Amino acid sequence: MFQQRFSLSLIGLGCLALSACGGSSNNSQPAPEPDPVSYSYEVTVQNLTQGQPLSPVAIVLHNNVTLWTIGEPATVALEVLAEGGDGSDFIGDDSFYASMTGTAPIGAGASDTLTITVTDEAESFISVATMLVNTNDAFAGISGHSLAELTLNDTMVMMLPVLDAGTEANSEAAGTIPGPADDGEGFNSERDDADVVSFHPGVVSGEDGLTLSVLTSAHRFDNPAVKLSITRVE
Repeated sequence: MFQQRFSLSLIGLGCLALSACGGSSNNSQPAPEPDPVSYSYEVTVQNLTQGQPLSPVAIVLHNNVTLWTIGEPATVALEVLAEGGDGSDFIGDDSFYASMTGTAPIGAGASDTLTITVTDEAESFISVATMLVNTNDAFAGISGHSLAELTLNDTMVMMLPVLDAGTEANSEAAGTIPGPADDGEGFNSERDDADVVSFHPGVVSGEDGLTLSVLTSAHRFDNPAVKLSITRVE
């Protein structure tokens, strides 16, 4: 009988010990959350034209989407940028990871460098756009380009052709061009062109027979018109 009671006592003590161990595990601290990781990109836009100022560049970091596609209609945000050089709508989507615009136009032969940062998004996509302001609706840029393979201090360089938003006829007429060649109208919600994004056919100018054109041979451009460099700096 004594031996049986002794055995039961040991079993009881063992249960208490297990309960105590179980209780202590419930008090363990959760693992700390990892520190946020920043990814910063230095974006340089260089104007390669001889007489076409570029509007302040618009830059967006976002998920795997495209902000325009050749052969499809431009969004209103792109239309506003391509007709008037205003990038505020283009960068204004709340779903974007990060966005910004330059503070001034980029003159012929000049460049502008901006740094944009995103947190905990290692596989961002980038879109960049700028208007050639001595045109009706010409712009240059990239849409939805992956940055996933760009490691620290690596640089990608792209030479960009000029695109046509297809939202305004390339009349080159007085009052229709927002740049210093005319100081005319910028964005107009009426669409009177092909209504699809395409490669721009180029400036004709009054010197080459477009009678109503306010542009000259100095406003013509060759492709590529813009050099884009992107370096991951963080």
